[in-house]
Amino acid sequence: MYNFKAPLIGIRGSGDLATGVAHRLFKAGFPVIMTELANPRMVRRSVSMGEAVWEGLVCVEGVTAKLLSQPLTQQELQGILERQYVGVVVDPEAKSFEQLRIKFEVDARMLKKELPDQRRPDHFIIGLGPGFVAGENIDCVVETMRGITLGQVITKGSPIANTGVPGVVGGESLRRLLKAPKSGLFKACAKLGDLVRAGDTVAYVDDEPVKVLIDGKLRGLIRTGTLVKEREKVGDCDPRGESVDIYTISDKARAIGGGVLEAVVSQIWRQLAISN
Repeated sequence: MYNFKAPLIGIRGSGDLATGVAHRLFKAGFPVIMTELANPRMVRRSVSMGEAVWEGLVCVEGVTAKLLSQPLTQQELQGILERQYVGVVVDPEAKSFEQLRIKFEVDARMLKKELPDQRRPDHFIIGLGPGFVAGENIDCVVETMRGITLGQVITKGSPIANTGVPGVVGGESLRRLLKAPKSGLFKACAKLGDLVRAGDTVAYVDDEPVKVLIDGKLRGLIRTGTLVKEREKVGDCDPRGESVDIYTISDKARAIGGGVLEAVVSQIWRQLAISN
């Protein structure tokens, strides 16, 4: 008979893809804590648990995420372990993971660049997407590129390299993204969920308008007051329009979450088999 207690899972990052992972793990019975920057810049804010940094408390598809203190109080930790909520802490270096002796970690920051070796003894780390090489700087990687391998667990080697071109949604790829026309202060004049037409102005960077290139629904938009750089992604227009529910985790995030869940459970079974 196996003696099993679901371990606490630490996730670095809390944007929409990280949220898909957290949601999948939480629903499967795992307690989850996420780390974030002091001023996060999520685009798909309606399905990002990192919004708790600004709002204190958010709910994504029935799962509550709560901003907690750093370091955690005993009561806050108990709330995480009892799965009352997903904990979110402002902790860019993830120092809390060491304090909590977390053994399972997911790097969901989507940095998309070559990263140093994060592997440590008695520690299992899963990376999302480009920048990771399973067996060299991470224990395993989950594929994040749309296609037939999306969500695949890679135990040796690299995921598909970053192309800089977003996946096709509703027949559109690059044109669905909104980019800052210049560096400056971002100010939205539309809101998430608005139906828009090609050419509509939905925001400004200083006095320069940000216009959508296609008809659709605003699925993503960064927060007003954010300082942005020229060509930085500031929004996402979904060409599927009215049918899109901006409060639903995307198929991509859900698939990646499934891959992480597979990796975690497989490792747990390996550890249990060794110990028994």
